[in-house]
Amino acid sequence: MKQFISHQSALEHWSRRRELPEKSADRRCKVALPDKQSRIEPQIFSEFTLPVHILIRDRGARLVSKIVKQHLFSSETPVGCFLNIGDGLMVSSPEFCFLQMAERLALVRLIELGYELCGVYSIPQADDPNTPEIGFHHRRPLTSVDKLKNFLECMPGAKGHKKAKRALRYIIDGSASPMETKLAMFITLPYMLGGYGFVLPELNKRIVLTKTARKEFNKDYYVCDIFWPDEKIAVEYDSDQQHTGSDRIASDSKRRNAISTLGVRVVSVTRQQLYSSVELERVAKTIAKHMNRRLFLPNSKFYAAHNDLREQLL
Repeated sequence: MKQFISHQSALEHWSRRRELPEKSADRRCKVALPDKQSRIEPQIFSEFTLPVHILIRDRGARLVSKIVKQHLFSSETPVGCFLNIGDGLMVSSPEFCFLQMAERLALVRLIELGYELCGVYSIPQADDPNTPEIGFHHRRPLTSVDKLKNFLECMPGAKGHKKAKRALRYIIDGSASPMETKLAMFITLPYMLGGYGFVLPELNKRIVLTKTARKEFNKDYYVCDIFWPDEKIAVEYDSDQQHTGSDRIASDSKRRNAISTLGVRVVSVTRQQLYSSVELERVAKTIAKHMNRRLFLPNSKFYAAHNDLREQLL
């Protein structure tokens, strides 16, 4: 009998997987949860940390077991809920995972998870022996904001639906790293959540240079971390790992000069600035100035929310 992996265990699977299965048939897999549970075979869960989170259809299907953590899910399971990973295991799709975790995560952490699922990185498990020095793996996006939205529309009565739908308002496709996600969230989340309330930008936007600039800088395009195309403002995160040494500094300078030929104003943010509430507020005011607007930070309630946001993200 099939077992249906869910919640944290499904996320554990996706943190190790670099891309979705190639076969579209697997991606469209439609199955119904079993009405009864058979005896749990521990060896089929060798990939997962125990206890393994699984879905069951009704309370009568519960088993007494230390191996699994069982979650009741009585709603219908539409196309796209599960993917077959072999050995009788069905794992919740990234979209279904997002909905499941809406039950368990605070709103800010759910938004952060959404960025990761829609981004080009994955945060490894604590016991992952292959964790790179930068602290995350590069991979293709597991889903997108549009796919999450379409999936939620098929699950209107499911647990966590309301929170998942709210979180989706603040998620952007294409984040390239956990720190880029945090910076984007600080900049764009509304005041009530402790952010600076800027309109959602594009992440890792390709900026094509003019013919003259291509010859001068020997480059066809550059990619901006955070970019507002209408305002022509870019925010670049300078990570400690990737932006040290004279050669790298010179490369960054050349990059900014090339982008500026297109009339784009670049605001740089370092790790130290991100971790300082005072410095990050100055960055936000600089962005606002470039947009010809004032940053109206509300009363003490905003700063309480901002400090809470910092506590969750940093």
